[in-house]
Amino acid sequence: MANRSRLLGVDLGGTKIEAALLDLQGAVTHRARCKTPRENYAETLSAICELCEQLESSANLTERLPLGICTPGSPSPDTGLMRNCNSTSLNGHTLCNDLEEICARPVRMANDADCMTLSEASDGAGTEEQVVFGVILGTGVGGGAAINRSLLHGPNAISGEWGHNPMPLARVNELPESLQYPRLCYCGREDCIETWLSGPGLALTHEQLHREPIVVEQLSKGTPNNRHRETLALYNDLLSTALAGIVNVLDPDLVVFGGGLSNIPFIYTEVPRLLASKVFSDVCRTKLKPAKHGDSSGVRGAAWLWGNA
Repeated sequence: MANRSRLLGVDLGGTKIEAALLDLQGAVTHRARCKTPRENYAETLSAICELCEQLESSANLTERLPLGICTPGSPSPDTGLMRNCNSTSLNGHTLCNDLEEICARPVRMANDADCMTLSEASDGAGTEEQVVFGVILGTGVGGGAAINRSLLHGPNAISGEWGHNPMPLARVNELPESLQYPRLCYCGREDCIETWLSGPGLALTHEQLHREPIVVEQLSKGTPNNRHRETLALYNDLLSTALAGIVNVLDPDLVVFGGGLSNIPFIYTEVPRLLASKVFSDVCRTKLKPAKHGDSSGVRGAAWLWGNA
């Protein structure tokens, strides 16, 4: 590393932008945030630059640090234009190049699931593991893979996007008759894993099973009633079925979970048992853990994009 004592990361979210400085052991030394400018690309670039300069000034740094940034969506490997961003003002722009120009510093970029994975592999739940697969279970379902604390990149820039694989057909065909399928995914396909394992997917499953709405956060707090248990049992079975495909292909040492649904305790007691019966092995030694750094994983992972530079 080129004589740097800090790593600089930014988490660009739909409602807020968070920036942080990390020391080389992963401790956050300085942090700042602001609201994300609403549907204004130029103001978003300016806000990111201002946060970076604010942190460097607070830390009495005399030179600009390279920037790692965590984004929704990702740049196309063909055009470099941002795609699939729920912050729609980013779509169609060369965000990485534009930031390098306006902030006058080198920039590395990864999506939120990749940054969570890198954070946890670098100094979180997966510090001691060689192969880590990160899973986001929230409004959507995302993922990323890190090997020896380095993100796995591919030619299509979609490594880890297991949420848009189809839920295995044999399992879907065994679902209770009360569940309506196929489920249409926003990507245009049917029965993507995301349509079953995301927060909205889980809520829809419960509503169709029991003809009652549910607030998903209820499942991570308190003692679930019998209806909740039935929904969770089905969810855990679907989750283990989908994860078995990942384990069969990647054989990770650890699967680490982030996102709102990662707080459901039954995931860590029931899914390992179910997973062992679904993988192509007589034993499943892959560990399942929640993210150590929680909501801070995005900005931390962004900073760690420069951790080996």
